[in-house]
Amino acid sequence: MSRTGWLWDLRGGLTPYADAWGWQRALVAARQRNEIRDGLILLEHEPVFTFGRTSRADHLLVSSEVLRANGFGVYDIERGGSVTYHGPGQLVGYPIVDLRAYDEDVVKYMRSLEETILGTLTDFGISAQRLRGFPGVWVGDQKIAAVGVAVKRKVTMHGFALNVDPQLAHYNYINPCGLGRPVTSVAQVLGHAVPVDEVRSRYVRYFTDVFDLTLGAVSRTDLEPWVSEPPALSPHHPILSDRPRSRAATPA
Repeated sequence: MSRTGWLWDLRGGLTPYADAWGWQRALVAARQRNEIRDGLILLEHEPVFTFGRTSRADHLLVSSEVLRANGFGVYDIERGGSVTYHGPGQLVGYPIVDLRAYDEDVVKYMRSLEETILGTLTDFGISAQRLRGFPGVWVGDQKIAAVGVAVKRKVTMHGFALNVDPQLAHYNYINPCGLGRPVTSVAQVLGHAVPVDEVRSRYVRYFTDVFDLTLGAVSRTDLEPWVSEPPALSPHHPILSDRPRSRAATPA
């Protein structure tokens, strides 16, 4: 029998990264205390670069000052993986899930997240696949979706980012995920613009099927007891891009 959970779909605008990060941490803590059920946050971010636990200095092609001067947020975060970009035109999902319902198997959970994206892409006639040894979803040798998570006392945070129709030129500032491989998007593969809202409902259907979790829509008001005062973020520490570099050029 399908379990029930919640869906917080932040459509209609762009969400600052710091807000979403704080909300995740608050909701993870609530799930750990069994005050809420499993759920999913869907949103689009303001332009931002995030650095995961395996980030290296050479994965960033410019200094952090250049990024900030060009209007990008820059954050060190606790998820796995290296550096990636989030921004308008990209569907981002943050499942808050107790892994005890999924055999406490992080690898299985990651593959399940990839499966939700693979299914969604089939609805658009896109044949995508996994690439052994490289988390995420690929179309040929081009990455169309990134997957990176963190697990805190058996509850997940962070998640996936599916390139629907973002400004792919923003990836020129980084070596995405440190792999030295190109990225693509739903719009680029299909050859025409695709609204993110057209992808949302399709994604939710596959998430429900893969995780056997029926989602009911909630609002910030419903989650207010937990997200009104999210936990303070860790003090900023110098990110890799803050270290002295021999050169830094701004991509065209």
